[in-house]
Amino acid sequence: MLSNANLFSAYKGFAISSETNEGCFSLLRIKGRLIFTWLAALSCPRGMNGMAYIESLLTKCASLSHIKQVQAHLITTGTFQFCPSRPKLLELCAISRCGDLHYAISIFGQISNPLTNDWNAVIRGFAISPTPTYAVTWYRSMSRASSSKLDALTCSFALKACARALALVEAKQIHCQTIKLGVYSDVLLKTTLLDVYAKAGELRCAKKVFDEMSVRDIAMWNALIIGLAQGDDPHGALSLFKRMREENLMPNEITVLGALSACSQLGAVKEGERVHRYIIEEKLDSNVIVCNAVIDMFAKCGFVDKAYMVFEKMSCERSVVTWNTLIMALAMNGNGVEALALFEKMKKCGVDGDGVTYLSLICACNHAGLVEDGIRVFDLMVACGVQPSVKHYGSVVDLLGRAGRIEEAYRMISSMPVVPDVVLWQSLLGACKTYGNVELAEIASRKLVEMGSNSCGDFVLLSNVYAARKRWDDVGKVREAMKNRDVRKVPGFSYIEVEGEIHKFVNGDQSHLKWREIYVKLDEIGFRVREFGYVPETSYVLHDIGEEDKEKALCYHSEKLAVAFGLIGTSEGTPIQVIKNLRICGDCHEVIKLVSKIYNREIIVRDRARFHRFIDGSCSCRDYW
Repeated sequence: MLSNANLFSAYKGFAISSETNEGCFSLLRIKGRLIFTWLAALSCPRGMNGMAYIESLLTKCASLSHIKQVQAHLITTGTFQFCPSRPKLLELCAISRCGDLHYAISIFGQISNPLTNDWNAVIRGFAISPTPTYAVTWYRSMSRASSSKLDALTCSFALKACARALALVEAKQIHCQTIKLGVYSDVLLKTTLLDVYAKAGELRCAKKVFDEMSVRDIAMWNALIIGLAQGDDPHGALSLFKRMREENLMPNEITVLGALSACSQLGAVKEGERVHRYIIEEKLDSNVIVCNAVIDMFAKCGFVDKAYMVFEKMSCERSVVTWNTLIMALAMNGNGVEALALFEKMKKCGVDGDGVTYLSLICACNHAGLVEDGIRVFDLMVACGVQPSVKHYGSVVDLLGRAGRIEEAYRMISSMPVVPDVVLWQSLLGACKTYGNVELAEIASRKLVEMGSNSCGDFVLLSNVYAARKRWDDVGKVREAMKNRDVRKVPGFSYIEVEGEIHKFVNGDQSHLKWREIYVKLDEIGFRVREFGYVPETSYVLHDIGEEDKEKALCYHSEKLAVAFGLIGTSEGTPIQVIKNLRICGDCHEVIKLVSKIYNREIIVRDRARFHRFIDGSCSCRDYW
């Protein structure tokens, strides 16, 4: 045991090195229990009690070893069970970089009667850990414990875990509990709850929580705008962005990212231009992520020239994502040669391509029919050490299949080092339909069934392959299989922006205020395109109905409704732009080509895969899609 004289000598050594954390904790580590007791009593600065000094030590902890030493001090002095600083010790161990959540749990296990803040520390730790669901488990255990009471922080931490795990049911249960506990008015809690609902796609509940808030900060607005944009309500995201501006709030980088995403989905270029002007006015374009989003927005609205202009005028340093975004923009518009030229420029600027770069380039070659260039890009990627993924192989298979090199595409699938996915087999099946290869179509179809695919398109393609060979019995078997498996077609819809307002159409839609005028226009279009030799391609209609009914079904596809509304809702010579959620069908493609010639209109249709720009009876895809 050390004498008082030795203690004093040790204290002098500690005082000399007390400017550093390590000096303090070295003393604790070396001198053992007696020095801990002495330190609490004698080494506190004048005017500071022992507990205040412990808190000051906690702020200086820089490693788990330091945390353990403070814990040891609390245990050896007998203050661990009632020390007010214990929750801070737990929190430090549970959430800091120098901590260890598992060790925090072991500390918690030593507490005889855990208090609310003790529980909160561990729940918070799990909420930000790789296993956030455990936070909800601890929350439930805490709600059953008698020594502690749930508070607003407890609920907020548990809700944060729900947001990360997309645990909607649990979030709703906690929501109800916050009302019963009387803590629902807490601003932080409501913000977190809104974030959960927005991320989980429960947008109705998110809006309700938002409207109930008496005070809203920028996190709150952003959470809902991003949630709406990423969910199924881009209209709502733009409306909320406008409302935010009307209330004289200043959107930040996150806000404009949500608004730009909504504009991209809707093809709302006018709204996108307004957001872009705000970005420039508030100098948010110094952020490369924001610039990338602007480029993406213009590209997805069909204005590659404007996307390129933003790219050229960027004041911040371009990232590889910037280059990739513009390359993919060119790819979607069928500008394969320009995409390859941009890649060469990218290399000259010293920017190395990544997997996304090469995928974008192969897609560009695919949409432009540059088969040999696409294969060359794939080989270059491998030579540069970029590991091909199933998406790269899928894009090359699609490239070969579209060019009629179906056997070569099948050999690539068979020799792939990665397991083919559903999309890859669907690409091969689509090529088999185009070129009438029944044998490989049946192989691809069997693979899709084995993989559990229940897509309507798979059955449609196989049925069309059989129909082309007049194998009607097999067509009937495919139709029967569709009925037995309850295969349902994904509903198609199209957007069009007219005078700054977004209009949505579904197949056979009669909900629009001007639907009667639209249908009159469709009748006119039908009459005029027939004068140019148009014959309806009824093979695209799978319903077991007569030819006349099939023609009517084709007439009311959503993209045709949108184009008809564009013709009556915009002035002559104005381009018409339509956004579609599915691939454009062959019949609609043929009709819109003729409409562009007859009505002297440029018509831009963005489908699920690419842009089709119709001018004077021709399409930018050159019918290669």
